[in-house]
Amino acid sequence: MFQTRLEETAAQVAAHLTHVLDGYPAHPVTDAMRYAVQGGKRLRAFLVMESAALHGVDPQQAMQAAAAVEALHAYSLVHDDLPCMDDDDLRRGLPTVHVKWDEATGVLVGDALQTLAFELLAAEQTHNNADVRVALVASLARASGAHGMVLGQAQDIAAETAGRPLTLEEITALQANKTGALICWSAEAGAVLGQADPTPLRTYATALGLAFQIADDILDVEGDAAKAGKRLQKDADAGKATFVSLLGLDGAKQRAKTLVLEAEAALSPYGDAAENLREAARFVISREN
Repeated sequence: MFQTRLEETAAQVAAHLTHVLDGYPAHPVTDAMRYAVQGGKRLRAFLVMESAALHGVDPQQAMQAAAAVEALHAYSLVHDDLPCMDDDDLRRGLPTVHVKWDEATGVLVGDALQTLAFELLAAEQTHNNADVRVALVASLARASGAHGMVLGQAQDIAAETAGRPLTLEEITALQANKTGALICWSAEAGAVLGQADPTPLRTYATALGLAFQIADDILDVEGDAAKAGKRLQKDADAGKATFVSLLGLDGAKQRAKTLVLEAEAALSPYGDAAENLREAARFVISREN
C-alpha cells in the first residue's frame, strides 16, 4: 500500500508541475525547470498528501502544497550541485542542470523554482482562506531560508573550514536545518491546511528528518552509486564529520532505527489512518537512493 501510494503521489505531482510549467513562456530556463523537477522519490510531497488526508483536506488543495515543496526542494538541489557549492555532475542519475546547460542557467532555474513554490501556495486554489495561505507561505519561507535549509547549508560550508570535525550535537543541529526543516514543513502542511494542531506531526517529522539524514550518511558509505544516482563517499573524501564517522556504521544504523520508533509513536493520535506515514518512516532507513 505504501509503495503504491508513494508512486501514485510521485506521478500526480509530476503531472501537476508539468501542467503549471506548461503555462510558462517557452525559454531554455523553463525547459531546464522542467528537467530539474523530474524524478526523485517525492517523499516531501507524499508527507503533504498523507498529512492532509488525515485532516480531510481536499486532495487538489493538498496537491498545490505538495507541488510547492517539491519545486522548492528541486531548487535546493540545483543550487547545491553548482560549482560554488558541491560541484556535482550527476543528480538522480542524470547530468546536473549546470552541466547540461551552464552555471548561469543553474542559478536562474533555482531562483525560478523557489519563486514557483510561493506562487503555488499563494494561489486561491490552495485554500479559500487567505490566512491559511499566508501561514503556508510564511512557514515555508522560514523552513527554507536563514532559519532553516539555507542556514543548514551555510553551517555545512562553514564546517569545511572550521579546522575540526563537528560534534554529534553540532551535526544534529546542522542537519535539522539543512534536511529536517523541509521535511517538518511537509508533514505539518496537512494540519495547516486542515486548520488543526500540527504538534504530533511535528514530533513525527523531526524524528523522520534525522533518520533520513542518518540513512543518507549510511548510503554514502555502503550504497551503490548506480542505484543512488549520484556520487557517493563525498563526505569521507572531504574529511567531513557524519553520523557514521561519529557513531560508527552499526551505531548509526541503530540510531536510525530508534528514531523510526519515535516517529511511529508520535502518530498514535491518528490510529490506523496514519499507517502510510509509519511506513514512510520505515522506508527512509531501508531505501537505496
